[in-house]
Amino acid sequence: MARDTSVAYTFVAPAFFLLLFLVAYPFVLSIWFSLSDARVGETGSFVGLDNFQRLLRSDIFRQTLKNSLVFTSIALLLKTIFGMALALLLFRVARFKRLIRGAVLLPFIVPTALSTLVWWWMFEPLYSVVNWTLKSLHVVNKDIPWLPDPYLAMFTVILVNTWRGLPFFAITLLAGLVAIPREMYEAAESDGAGPVGRFWYVTVPLLKPVLAVVILFSAIFTLADFNIVYILTKGGPMNMTHLFATYSFALGLQGGQIGQGAAVSLFLFPILLGVVFTQLRLVRKSTTYE
Repeated sequence: MARDTSVAYTFVAPAFFLLLFLVAYPFVLSIWFSLSDARVGETGSFVGLDNFQRLLRSDIFRQTLKNSLVFTSIALLLKTIFGMALALLLFRVARFKRLIRGAVLLPFIVPTALSTLVWWWMFEPLYSVVNWTLKSLHVVNKDIPWLPDPYLAMFTVILVNTWRGLPFFAITLLAGLVAIPREMYEAAESDGAGPVGRFWYVTVPLLKPVLAVVILFSAIFTLADFNIVYILTKGGPMNMTHLFATYSFALGLQGGQIGQGAAVSLFLFPILLGVVFTQLRLVRKSTTYE
């Protein structure tokens, strides 16, 4: 038994030290930076919670917090609704189902920077293919400022994030649908339940554990999104699309204020911790049957 335990520790040790080096060390270092006035090229000195107090007084940071909550909430809602719809559609597809399911994964497989550059070209004010298409169809008679307008810019980054995260929702929920026993639907149908009734009283309850896990991971990825926002808007216009990651980058690396940049990134930690705790409680409740 002792030998088996030592062998297990031997196999686990490389992964443990890798996580220690890639996760624990940067996290501890970021805590130190957030408590100092470190700048690029300077080690800085201890300033306590001064960086956090400055951020709480900052209008830009408060706007960033609001942006992050709006961005994550709307994107998660859209991905949940359309992901479920797409999963149900894929579940009913009989012909070429492997080809179609593989094609659905393309937005998730393509590198984020590459696909977002294509979206930027589609919405770029001077050569927007979206505006050209809308004007050709006589839907609008002038160019729409997708990226220069603050509210349309937020709409655009939410749209692109939803497009990119949709395959993750659809394929994972599809796996959950496949695992539901056919007998459950037959029993509900024999009790007089129609398609809507079978969806609400069979599909949704049995998919709750899967859905909770998918939303949990998507919430983490969405809150920490950087590539999509930075490539499309760089946090603008007027800081209306800044998220925690982009604002931390702007302060810490572009502005040289390492301490404040680290403080912004650490503000994300309690939010993510709250999301994880809430979702895990929901998963536990949804998997408890009486």
